[in-house]
Amino acid sequence: WCPDWNPTLPHTLKRTQQIQRTGTPPPHSSTMADDGQVETFAFQAEIAQLMSLIINTFYSNKEVFLRELISNSSDALDKIRYKSLTDASALDSEKELKIEIIPDSENKILSIRDTGIGMTKADLVNNLGTIAKSGTKAFMQALASGADISMIGQFGVGFYSAYLVADVVTVVSKNNDDEQYKWESSAGGSFTVQPDDGESIGRGTKISLKMKEDQVEYLEEKRLKEIVKKHSQFIGYPIMLQTEKERDVDVDDDEEEEEPKEGEESKIEEVDEESEEKKKKEKKTVKE
Repeated sequence: WCPDWNPTLPHTLKRTQQIQRTGTPPPHSSTMADDGQVETFAFQAEIAQLMSLIINTFYSNKEVFLRELISNSSDALDKIRYKSLTDASALDSEKELKIEIIPDSENKILSIRDTGIGMTKADLVNNLGTIAKSGTKAFMQALASGADISMIGQFGVGFYSAYLVADVVTVVSKNNDDEQYKWESSAGGSFTVQPDDGESIGRGTKISLKMKEDQVEYLEEKRLKEIVKKHSQFIGYPIMLQTEKERDVDVDDDEEEEEPKEGEESKIEEVDEESEEKKKKEKKTVKE
């Protein structure tokens, strides 16, 4: 997954620019270390300004966030596919190239996962906060001139559209050349990066959005399908949506009835057939 996008190319034909690291490390409040500690970094000033604008301004077309994240996933898949043409072993960590959308209604989290090239720790720090894209300032100027938020991807900063619907964004990424790392931010001018010892994603990136209370519609199966069909139907990789289905399961009713104790009379209860039928069944939710 990579947030870069050249605005001069059509939406489905995007390329990325290589970002050179500067000799001066980005500002952070903890020392660089590989011992598992959490490192906190400050967003570059223009990026912080853009995020504040996205969070504090009302936009009606919030659904574009999903288009942008899927588009970035598609870019990452393109990268690993191209790399595999000259290095077949690049796909050893995960053969299938795909995008998954995973809504968790109970915890109000929407995750978008891809099996693309993934990001190293340096990529997470540089690409998601400390080095501003050339289009960051241009996009803010466009917004000030009346441009719609849906144009955000054309300026290479589509990743930050996640904050249209989320209070907290977590990015877990694994590149073949590095360990698995986690990036996280609730905006506020800073983000953290740390080694991730959670479930291995093999290769690629998983973005998890802790949805705002008034944006839970984007956890609904029907709404997600609608957005994908509208904005991402020409993506060249399978997009899989995890769904929850409910089905009736018969409860085993062969349990032995409790025998009355000596000296006690058997208790007889009158029940109607409808109530009895309800007791014999229960709802079981299964994920597919």
